Amino acid sequence: MNMKSKSVLRIGILGLGKMGEALVQGIQASAKKSSYSLAATTRSANTATEATKRLGIPCYCDNQKLSKESDILILAVKPQQAKAVLQEIQGSLAESKTIISICASLTTEELREWSGGRASVIRAMPNTPALVGEGMTVLCAARGAAKESLAIAEELMACVGRVSLLDESLMDAATGLSGCGPAFIYLVIEALSEAGVKVGLSRKTSTLLAAQTLLGSAKMVLDRDVHPAQLKDEVTTPAGCTIDGLMALEEGKLRVTLIKAVLASTKRSKSLRESK
Repeated sequence: MNMKSKSVLRIGILGLGKMGEALVQGIQASAKKSSYSLAATTRSANTATEATKRLGIPCYCDNQKLSKESDILILAVKPQQAKAVLQEIQGSLAESKTIISICASLTTEELREWSGGRASVIRAMPNTPALVGEGMTVLCAARGAAKESLAIAEELMACVGRVSLLDESLMDAATGLSGCGPAFIYLVIEALSEAGVKVGLSRKTSTLLAAQTLLGSAKMVLDRDVHPAQLKDEVTTPAGCTIDGLMALEEGKLRVTLIKAVLASTKRSKSLRESK
């Protein structure tokens, strides 16, 4: 069955959690919402009922039922639950189906093996800003996955932010940068906020100034598509305030510390994957 021939694609979310809900809300708010119908499963009848009321989509506890009724399955369970869930629905997975996994550290080969090797498998790694529609998701396709499946995964994940396609060998690197990166940025915001308090601003105002400054600066990088160093130079006037601050950051080794943070997180991601 050609998925593009269907007027409405049926999207099933296996294990509706925070990220699954973010995807539902992103799809519902997108211009292409009429192209998809949504359904999901949760672990209990109570949570299924609550999710149905909250999100306005069918939610139940039967993974096999959802699998049979869906064209695209988004695997959003905890990584340690993924094998059992995929083996449970294996019998209903045909070549016409697509599985998009957002489970951290699980490789496409593992996902293909557990799901029976018939459905197209796409591995996705969104980060937590997807919860507010500003996520960064990286995607890679399993061996033999249909190009159409990758295109649909890209379209769906774009509903909660930006998307980049990567070779699977770079997924640990992406984990270290965009996956763990929000925590590094929160620490930067916290530090800037503390500095604002130190120089006399209220906590609320200081946090607002710090967070909005990072948000606006990131938007400048993305919208203008120039090297961050060029934008830095535009702020740095001769003998001005900014150059003194930049000198303090260089003396404190902020640049190399952030690089080391990404390297450490990437290394840890590799070790967790290889120790399974």
